[in-house]
Amino acid sequence: MQRVKLDDIDRRILHDLQGNGRITNVELAKNAGISAPPCLRRVRALEESGYIEGYHAQLHSESLGFGVTVFALVGLQSQAEADLKAFEEKVQNWPLVRECFMLAGENDFILKVVAKDWDAYQQFLTHELTSAPNVEHVKTSLGIRVSKFLPGVPVDLENNG
Repeated sequence: MQRVKLDDIDRRILHDLQGNGRITNVELAKNAGISAPPCLRRVRALEESGYIEGYHAQLHSESLGFGVTVFALVGLQSQAEADLKAFEEKVQNWPLVRECFMLAGENDFILKVVAKDWDAYQQFLTHELTSAPNVEHVKTSLGIRVSKFLPGVPVDLENNG
């Protein structure tokens, strides 16, 4: 996958798409100061070069019955690459785990887990997470409220070379 060198127009397109994935190509082109056909070509080039990984709808978890969000810090008994990969593969099969990051430091992973209620989370914790091979410890923190949710990265609209 060959990366294109980003110019001001590409950064504006990325900024606007990240803020609103449903923006029309016409509006996107207008904001970028170009016509619609080259804008669409640029979007496709940004997708093909890997700058745009995908599009999704942001769902309201509580409306769908998921009222509990827990962050679980997981420590493994072994940090051998095969054991780390085995845990990452295991995580892929747990639908309640929405995000997983490998960490450097005291813990090996942090998981963002959503559940219908506290009992559902405890069921997951005891029957899936703590009983998984190689898991040594799990420390959890219950999310109270979201103070900031801004997916993606800060796209600099000023050209820094």
